[in-house]
Amino acid sequence: MLTMRLPKEETRKTRQQRNKPQAPVGSLHKLHSVSWLDQQPKPLKPRRYIPQTWERMLDVPDIGDNFYLNLLDWGSANVLAIALDHTVYLWDASTGSASELMSVDEEKGPVTSINWALDGCNLAVGLDNSEVQIWDCVTKRKLRTLKGGHQERVGSLAWNSHILTTGGMDGKVINNDVRARSHVVQSYRGHTLEVCGLKWSGSGQYLASGGNDNVVHVWDRSSSTQWLHRLEEHTSAVKALAWCPFQTNLLATGGGDGDRMIKFWNTSTGACLNSVETGSQVCSLIWSKNERELLSSHGFTENQLTLWKYPSMVKMAELTGHTSRVLYMAQSPDGCTVASAAADETLRFWNVFGVPDKAKKAAVKAVPVPFSNVTRIR
Repeated sequence: MLTMRLPKEETRKTRQQRNKPQAPVGSLHKLHSVSWLDQQPKPLKPRRYIPQTWERMLDVPDIGDNFYLNLLDWGSANVLAIALDHTVYLWDASTGSASELMSVDEEKGPVTSINWALDGCNLAVGLDNSEVQIWDCVTKRKLRTLKGGHQERVGSLAWNSHILTTGGMDGKVINNDVRARSHVVQSYRGHTLEVCGLKWSGSGQYLASGGNDNVVHVWDRSSSTQWLHRLEEHTSAVKALAWCPFQTNLLATGGGDGDRMIKFWNTSTGACLNSVETGSQVCSLIWSKNERELLSSHGFTENQLTLWKYPSMVKMAELTGHTSRVLYMAQSPDGCTVASAAADETLRFWNVFGVPDKAKKAAVKAVPVPFSNVTRIR
């Protein structure tokens, strides 16, 4: 029998190839595929259209031209409340109906502040005589009157569940338990002049207060009555306060005519993160619920609303039309529409923050324009 043998060198080479570890199947293709995808430009997010004019304008005669008051609020039940002199009016944005809620006499009034409870049914009303009334806006019945906490007018209010926080011209900040007969449960002392701004954080744990003494205090509800932070960098009264909805420890504040700054604070540390010169009095601040944007309202000289991109603080839009300082702003429950009231005695509605999510998904039925059958309040 004939036997054919391969050379020893060939046999060794073959054996080495057979024993060599094999690369995973498809690994080279996968590597090239990932590299190719990484090099592709990401699709740009389409730029959102921001209407430059108001959707609707209403006359609001006798609205207070006072920087230190808070006379406009939009509740979770989609009802807008506004105080005109001694009277509070309600507008149901779902139906377009308008009505008078309450009125006070000369001895108690005028109305100096209003604020909706989270349920959208109860409204707190602060008065010039230092009293605070609580109203059921469904039955239009006064539930109770809070007395004795303040000695002067109550210009700012903020609800936190069953706690109603009040800020007065006497510099006091008071937590009132509206369920209790003896309603004063906690007092914060730190301001030396009128408290003109109050805002609870989204968690209800922290309270920001701004005053005519140019100071912002941050208070911890669970601790003593000593402030957590005392922020003194503004050089004018601080009424505009806004807690960030997407970063819980971020607070925006705005200063009055002698300051004109928007400042951002880390409330965990008390550090000022950024300061932006706006060029005019900052009367109000509202964060977008859907985008990283901040809206500010201003006084002289432009009397405008300015939309800022956060954190770059690039101006996205300037909304003009008011002819006097825009003292009050309120945001609709869906977060898309902002109402602004100014010393020019007009109330204007701006679709500044986009379209509601439910409207994006499907337009089931046409929604009437808010207050379409109303052109004048009163």
